[in-house]
Amino acid sequence: MKPIDLLGGMSAQTFLRDYWHKQPLLIRGALQDVGELADFAVLSDLACQEDVESRLIEYRNGQWKLERGPFRPSRFKRLPASDWTILVQNVNHHLPHIADILWRFDFIPYARLDDLMISYAPPGGTVGPHFDSYDVFLLQVGGRKRWQISTQQDERFIEDAPIKVLQDFQPEQEFILEHGDMLYLPPRCAHHGVALEPGMTYSIGFRAPTAQELTTEFLVYLQDRICMEGRYADPDLLRQQDPARIGEEMVQQVGRILREIRWDDSAVADFLGHYLTEPKPHVFYDAPEEELDEDEFVELVQQHGVMLDLKSQILYYNDMLYCNGSVLECEPKDLAAWQHFANARKLPASELTDTMLPTLYEGYLTGWWHPLPMAGGLG
Repeated sequence: MKPIDLLGGMSAQTFLRDYWHKQPLLIRGALQDVGELADFAVLSDLACQEDVESRLIEYRNGQWKLERGPFRPSRFKRLPASDWTILVQNVNHHLPHIADILWRFDFIPYARLDDLMISYAPPGGTVGPHFDSYDVFLLQVGGRKRWQISTQQDERFIEDAPIKVLQDFQPEQEFILEHGDMLYLPPRCAHHGVALEPGMTYSIGFRAPTAQELTTEFLVYLQDRICMEGRYADPDLLRQQDPARIGEEMVQQVGRILREIRWDDSAVADFLGHYLTEPKPHVFYDAPEEELDEDEFVELVQQHGVMLDLKSQILYYNDMLYCNGSVLECEPKDLAAWQHFANARKLPASELTDTMLPTLYEGYLTGWWHPLPMAGGLG
């Protein structure tokens, strides 16, 4: 079992067996080399952009305040010296070295991996005691932060607060995290972080859709794909005394029609392929500014290979490939190469085939992937 540095030398098998979805884990020195810091200057700049989800949370005079971006740059000049937090979602979509950190968590399936959110807080900055309904890794970057956690069952929130803050938080454990330390928390583990020094928390979160959301989205998926034969008919209709009443025979006939709706595991897998790769509403892809023609593109990728855009995701199930909410058609002989592309998010020139090139060029034009600027460093 191969040790993983992010897990403090623990193997993925041990972590998944003993901690994932079960109990918290503190990992000292999990990741200290994070590249250029995504500090307040970086986050405040991102928070002013239209295609970035951001929030500003303050605690003033015993009251929680929430503002949502995009912000004006002047807003950040009015902030006090303490007691506020700025949070930016999907920083991995905008900074390549942050995306590299996110994809290092590949001991969890990409189908579960969501995004890397970064928060910055001066001393006293906090979003209050709360819990998440999904697994999360909290990596401390710069400064120090005090975390308190609890397995309490009391999940009542403060009424009328703009964010979900626990009404009666009862801490059971406390940790001081310094640069490079990381805390893993399973779902519904209450936690409260307070910045002791200016610094960032890199939060690696995982998708955990509710049963209601999955059901709703699956029904939307079905409505575009099922084709039911026949039509409602009642040739033996009898006059009923109350014309406004829905008759029992109508209820039973419609019930029989609806019970004919069928799906199997392949339909569920196809739904998940579309659903899990569908970009979030605020995500848009940029076509190349100086578009290469197909011959130029082919020459370039045959020298250096291709890499996925930071916002793109490819998942697969058996021989079906999905990218950004769409099916990727491929030749059977190219399947292994496309799967490597999905897993590594890069594909060396040596694995490209002539039959992949038309699809790769189409995806390049929409901004789904790009030619690698140079060969090397591919897994």
